Amino acid sequence: MTTCYRPIAMTDPARPSDALTLAGGWCWFDRAERIERGGNRTLIPASEIPLDVLGRLTAPRAPLAGLTWDAPRLMGIVNTSPDSFSDGGDFHDPDAAVAHALAMVDEGADLLDIGGESTRPGSATVPPPEEIARTVPVIEALAGRAGVPVSIDTRKADVGQAALQAGADILNDVSAMTYDPAMADLAAATGAPICLMHAQGSPETMQQDPRYDDVLLDVYDHLEARLAAAEAAGIRRDRVILDPGIGFGKTQEHNLTLLRHLSLFHALGCVLLLGVSRKRFIGTIGNAPEAKDRAPGSVAVAMAGVAQGVQILRVHDMLATRQALSLHSAVHGMR
Repeated sequence: MTTCYRPIAMTDPARPSDALTLAGGWCWFDRAERIERGGNRTLIPASEIPLDVLGRLTAPRAPLAGLTWDAPRLMGIVNTSPDSFSDGGDFHDPDAAVAHALAMVDEGADLLDIGGESTRPGSATVPPPEEIARTVPVIEALAGRAGVPVSIDTRKADVGQAALQAGADILNDVSAMTYDPAMADLAAATGAPICLMHAQGSPETMQQDPRYDDVLLDVYDHLEARLAAAEAAGIRRDRVILDPGIGFGKTQEHNLTLLRHLSLFHALGCVLLLGVSRKRFIGTIGNAPEAKDRAPGSVAVAMAGVAQGVQILRVHDMLATRQALSLHSAVHGMR
């Protein structure tokens, strides 16, 4: 039976003397929720958390690609595919993609995520040569010029290898190395940080009636298993970023449950990434049918993630998110 421990993340300035710092960041906690399958949940003091879990919850996260995690970082989304759900075709031309990426850096991006295959619900797989042709020229143009790390958003090892050779720093695999097992060998051999995301099913089918026994614990167990697979392949835990995969094989209620309990995933001991920008549930709740009208809702959910200690926010609307983060940090006295 799965037993997990979710720290109750706080940023209040009235911090108890025995409170613990969460993941070396800007949140603290002195209590946790002990969660067991079957719905048993108990609020406990931090002193009752098992020492191995407590160590993972409190250990500062190691720098990756030159980035430290004492403050939230913003990842700018650059889609070079013609059919992305929110900006399909806008940056299919390499020059347009590069210009957009550099503009996001000017607006405050800490890193950039370049993708050449849409993973929206119902999207089809793109052959590796085509994905490489879309992404590598953009990465080559940005390498050494953007001044921030570059991530390649791909499920395929061939694409990842080409991107790393072109100057990418990070692998971002929405399949968590299940689509192409060679991705694990690539990350292990190169030492490149890799982001592992939870998804139920493939993009083609993932939103066709997704079901879970307990979405929070099922996602946690899956990420824990993929992290173990990464370590077995020779990838160090401190080189792994984890993403709960909001919107990937999940209903609106699944998404909201995960968002309410994001701090649970710190117990896995890795940097956390949250990607909610412009997603469908934001449009549904926020009455914004068009994806490009969802910036306010996207920013609101992103700041909720920051309040639970999430280290990376993957966003489309960089200027709005940077402004919100600056104000959120000032109000809460964050570094």
